[in-house]
Amino acid sequence: MEEHKSNGNGRDEIFSTKVKAGKRTYFFDVKSTRSNDFYLTITESKKRFKEDGFTYEKHKIFLYKEDFNKFMEALTSTVNHVKNELMPGVDFSQFDQVQPEEIVAASPKAASDDGELRWD
Repeated sequence: MEEHKSNGNGRDEIFSTKVKAGKRTYFFDVKSTRSNDFYLTITESKKRFKEDGFTYEKHKIFLYKEDFNKFMEALTSTVNHVKNELMPGVDFSQFDQVQPEEIVAASPKAASDDGELRWD
């Protein structure tokens, strides 16, 4: 699903995909600049429990269009090395069963003042 939303800071959110993976959630967000250029942010979010409740620890990577191909090549090469050289006996097809709640492609419901996406 693709939708164009402005969050008021000049960085429009164009498209988002959320991947739930155990205790972590990954967000893949396409954003645009004021000059109508596009980039991708990859955010890892982990729920951390504290004495007074919980918080989310986030790590973010910004990936620009000129680096998309290099990034994909390095990621593919690294994953293939692990699969073929380090773990050749593992049947990775067992992980192909994606549950509907694990990947959600959607547009953001709302963006906060700090530009972070909020999901229902």
